[in-house]
Amino acid sequence: MDYQREDYLAARTHWYRESDCSLGEFVTLLNAGRERTPHYAATSVQGIPVYECRDLEEVVSSDEERAYLLSEWAEVLRAGAGVFVLKRAFTDTECVDEATAVFESIIEAEKKSGTKADHFAKAGANDRIWNAQEKLCVAAPEVFASYFSNRWLPAAAEAWLGPCFQMTSQVNVVRPGGEAQQAHRDYHLGFQSAEVAASFPAHVHAMSPFLTLQGAVAHSDMPVESGPTKLLPYSQRYAQGYVAWRRPDFRKYFENHFVQVPLVKGDAIFFNPALFHAAGANRTSDVQRMANLLQISSAYGRAMEVVNRTRMSETLYPVLRDRLKTGNITELEALSVIASCAEGYSFPTNLDRDPPAKGLAPESQAQMMLRALRGDWEPAEFARALADHAWRHEAAESAELIDY
Repeated sequence: MDYQREDYLAARTHWYRESDCSLGEFVTLLNAGRERTPHYAATSVQGIPVYECRDLEEVVSSDEERAYLLSEWAEVLRAGAGVFVLKRAFTDTECVDEATAVFESIIEAEKKSGTKADHFAKAGANDRIWNAQEKLCVAAPEVFASYFSNRWLPAAAEAWLGPCFQMTSQVNVVRPGGEAQQAHRDYHLGFQSAEVAASFPAHVHAMSPFLTLQGAVAHSDMPVESGPTKLLPYSQRYAQGYVAWRRPDFRKYFENHFVQVPLVKGDAIFFNPALFHAAGANRTSDVQRMANLLQISSAYGRAMEVVNRTRMSETLYPVLRDRLKTGNITELEALSVIASCAEGYSFPTNLDRDPPAKGLAPESQAQMMLRALRGDWEPAEFARALADHAWRHEAAESAELIDY
């Protein structure tokens, strides 16, 4: 076969390229083997299963039937629509209203303190609370206890991730006139550029969705006009999606075929992070659309040992700097050392202190170390930068928290 070298490598290696993605293959996968309404679902809305929590109380309380229900949800997320809705996940919405009041006070306090409301939207278009999980807990532990005593949230998390998961959340408020997002996939690989995503082998693309579950609790009624999340059912099936979603032809298809499910206060929605989705535009004049966005992480995304990579990097930096200056090590060799000492991933971080400067991910410790070496920083300058970088990644101390 008369391949150019890059085509030959792409055909014979286990990596995806944006240029190789096929909209035709994507559409074929979307339409192949669409499931009927799953057994426990009350109905489906435009192909998305909708579960009535009031009718499933005995099921979720039974060890045997609970396993069947959670297995059904896992299959919906893996190979089915990729998303499901839990109607009346909060039958009593009093705790939702109480949490909403706390969140609104946090938003106002952070505005007064000069905290940026949202790193992903134009100023004034909406408000976002980073690390809403901890802030709600510290500000109103009684409300937190009532809110997260809900049985449906951990049930959904266990269906996809198993036990020992980590719950985090970010509150998002989209005001009237707030613009829609563009189609995308989510954390982990969805937070990387197409070039970085393409640097991960195909099996990592398959693994990434199983490390996170995305969800949201509606803190207000969300008619379609208010812009509930735009979803493309079955789009998580496309293996190359993490390098494809920025392509104009894929985004155009999304905009022509997405669906939206109206929600009411107390409903919850969960979806595979590989599902193509985007926040919708708020076309109302009076709906302040608030959702508590849940990002739930697998227990298995962690190392076995705790390693002080800041101390290691500070210790190694003068050695690498000296060897580079004297020609005793190449930059490629230095990169190998950096990969074995510095933190190569941007997350987890404190997004209030460490907003993404470019794209969706802040600079990692490893990226900063390489930048310092290329700029020939003095060791003391690098040590100060390391300390500041480490501080940005720490949770806020209680004394620093705003009095909500």
